[in-house]
Amino acid sequence: MHTSRIRRALATAGVFVAVIAYAGDKEKKDEPFTFVSVDQVEQMIGRADVFVVDANPQDVFQKNHVPGAHWWRSAPLAQLLPARKDQALVFYCAAPS
Repeated sequence: MHTSRIRRALATAGVFVAVIAYAGDKEKKDEPFTFVSVDQVEQMIGRADVFVVDANPQDVFQKNHVPGAHWWRSAPLAQLLPARKDQALVFYCAAPS
């Protein structure tokens, strides 16, 4: 996959990355999300069971985003999110400095 592009997109000015637990994941029942590393996200990108959302401002998204990521304001969130409820949702954004 585009490792350098993924790293560049996720590593600019610090990053917040959260993965919403699978709907059917009983292990994560009490915890709705978890933080993951850039390495973990790199391994997830491109998998059919993962949906990536870029929560940056539009100019940041247009300049540099993870390949295949969806910009969070491209549609109302209820329409943006996948119909499949078994997908992990990965949200990322640049952390404020």
